[in-house]
Amino acid sequence: MIQRELLGTAQVPGGEELKLYAHGRDFMIVLGHNELMSTRLRSSEEALATMTLERLGNPIAPRLLIGGYGMGFTLRAALARIGPKGHCTVAELMPEIIAWARGPMAAIAAGSLDDPRVTLRMDDVADAMLLAPEPFDAILLDVDNGPDGLVRPENNRLYSKAGLHNARRALTPNGVLAVWSAAPDYKFVRRLNDVGFTVEEVEVRARVDANGKGKGPRHIIWFARP
Repeated sequence: MIQRELLGTAQVPGGEELKLYAHGRDFMIVLGHNELMSTRLRSSEEALATMTLERLGNPIAPRLLIGGYGMGFTLRAALARIGPKGHCTVAELMPEIIAWARGPMAAIAAGSLDDPRVTLRMDDVADAMLLAPEPFDAILLDVDNGPDGLVRPENNRLYSKAGLHNARRALTPNGVLAVWSAAPDYKFVRRLNDVGFTVEEVEVRARVDANGKGKGPRHIIWFARP
C-alpha cells in the first residue's frame, strides 16, 4: 500500500497548521483531520470559475478576484476561458501555498501564476476587496470548506453581513459573488439575501469520470448577484 508522504507544513496566522502530503501521483492539503483539497477532487473548484463566467455571459475582458489560490484549479479554469484581455487577481495569505505551487506541485500549477493576465496579491482576500482600485466582475471565494472560518477564525468576517456588504461594493452592478462550500448552509443564504443579493445554489460533484458523469462528494456553489 502506498503511504502518504509529508512534503511540507505551514502555520496559518491565527489558526491551525496546514500539511501538504503526496500520495502516489496525488497531492492533498490537510488541516487537522480535514482534507481541504486534493488533486483527485478538482471538478467543483474548476466549476467555480467556469460556471461563474457562464453567468457573466463569458465577457471579453472580465476582471476576477480569486481567493485563495489553493491548488490552482479555479485559476487555471478561469485562465482557459477569460481570453487574452481578461485578468485574474489571486489573493493568497499563505506564502507556503505559493511555494508549494512553484515547487512540488509545479506540474499542477502549469505556469498559471506566471501568466501575464494574473496578479498575485499576498494578502487576505477580504482586504483585497476593500483595497481594489476598481470593481470586479466576479469574486470567487474558496478560502475555507464553507462559509465559516475553518482555516482561521478571522475568515468569519468574509461571511458576515459586513463582509458580504464589502463584497457587494467590490462588484460591478452586474457582477457575481461565487462561494464554494462542502455542504449547504441555509443561514449563509439568508445572510446573502439580507444584504441584497439574489442567490442561486448549485450542487456540483467533486470529480467527473471519463464519460463526463459527476462522481464523488456533492459540493455547493452559491452564485450571488447584487
